[in-house]
Amino acid sequence: MPNDVRPPGFRARHRRPATEPAWRDHGLNALRGALIGTVETVPGVSGGTVALVVGVYETVITSAGHFLSGLRRAVVDIPRGRGAASAAGEFRKVSWRLILPLLAGMVIALVVMARLLEGWVEENPVHSRALFFGLVLASLWVPFSLAGRAGRADRPERAHRAERAGREPGPPKPDQVGLAGLTGAAGAGRIHWGWRDAAIALLAAALTFVVVSIPPSDVEAERPVIVLAGAVAVSALVLPGLSGSFLLLTFGLYDDTLAAVNDRDVGYLAFFMLGAAVGLASFVKLLQWLLEHHRRFALVILTGVMAGCLRALWPWQDEDRALHAPDEYIAAASALAAIGFAAVLAFLLAERRWAARRL
Repeated sequence: MPNDVRPPGFRARHRRPATEPAWRDHGLNALRGALIGTVETVPGVSGGTVALVVGVYETVITSAGHFLSGLRRAVVDIPRGRGAASAAGEFRKVSWRLILPLLAGMVIALVVMARLLEGWVEENPVHSRALFFGLVLASLWVPFSLAGRAGRADRPERAHRAERAGREPGPPKPDQVGLAGLTGAAGAGRIHWGWRDAAIALLAAALTFVVVSIPPSDVEAERPVIVLAGAVAVSALVLPGLSGSFLLLTFGLYDDTLAAVNDRDVGYLAFFMLGAAVGLASFVKLLQWLLEHHRRFALVILTGVMAGCLRALWPWQDEDRALHAPDEYIAAASALAAIGFAAVLAFLLAERRWAARRL
């Protein structure tokens, strides 16, 4: 009797060859990189936010972590005669098919969009902040929903750990139920946010709110300060919500750093890059570890950080970052915020349909 017995009227679903959509994937990843690079040119907006929205954030962080591990092992192992096998193993874990077109799109967008957006952002601060306020507000759904589903995805791992320890996995903790009771019947796509999750997110939001409320300072560009500023600024690049240029403004080193780039100040840039390398190596590895071992907690924190960073994008504020009630351009600002909000929703729906078509 044949193994493949199909009922009458059965029609096999056509599956496209795995190689067919490769060029589409590369183009889509380049577009994602272009979107990330575009927002990186705007102080107060983080490319990490867009990376979350377009669905590449976790892959980028883990790939960067493996790449840094590969570099470290190459520097340590090769001079000692241990070979490059360990480093090569780490490099193979990098998602190059996503990272390379993503980087290409980012670089092109940074070069092209920097000049186009710079004048508009400086001349229309209320309008530009309103647009990105709506964008980030809608983007909050991404880490919120990912965190709410992470608990269900992590249960098999919890059961596996319990099995290895020779005991039965216990029932879900109260924080995995909490607010879920308000969402109706359970389902595969159900979002679970517990009271502890909400408290952690609120604490992260409050701390971030305070940080982005600090008015710009004017510190002396001493070498230790430059190194610290480089470490903090580059760490903000990979953290959704926070902007590296915004934090440089807080340090009072934004103009100095731009001047160093334009004047080719090698000494200043060397210390800045030293801090950037230290910050990137340490912070990326921390994020990678959190996403791999405590994914729900990491996504809850990211949700709070993004919510707190909305304070930096409030349209009506002065140069000292003091908030004001809406007083001018209310209609235009509201319309731009709605456009930014709708743009994110449209992209999320398009991504969902694209993913469904590929199944």
